[in-house]
Amino acid sequence: MQTQKAQKIDLSVDYPCPCHRRGNLTPIALTEAFGCNRCQRIFVVQESGYVIEELSTNYPYKKAWRWTGNQWSTAHSGLGRAYLPLTLIIIFGVVFLLLVTTLQSPLSSSMTFRAIAALVLSAMLVLMLWLACRR
Repeated sequence: MQTQKAQKIDLSVDYPCPCHRRGNLTPIALTEAFGCNRCQRIFVVQESGYVIEELSTNYPYKKAWRWTGNQWSTAHSGLGRAYLPLTLIIIFGVVFLLLVTTLQSPLSSSMTFRAIAALVLSAMLVLMLWLACRR
């Protein structure tokens, strides 16, 4: 799917609401903000006029959108996209090292057995975490 380039948000134009498709965002006088006539949410213009962000929300990470000319697209930060894979890699490494140092082979103290067992158990744990986070 081809992504469209974000356009600068004009403070004098009405836009559709990114949360409710039937609502319209109208500019709030003397501010750099928009209000939805349907859901009563307030959106503030950020990042040099290319992004709107929901102002008051209980959600810990504020939602943001970019205007592509005919629709809103979700604006993601670069760190947010890499957060889950980075966390899973760190967990995998820590669990692998802990298991290599604590596992004992039933036959002997073979390092190969310990490494393979730690690798399998670490991979299973990371897979379970990834599946849980995907939901």
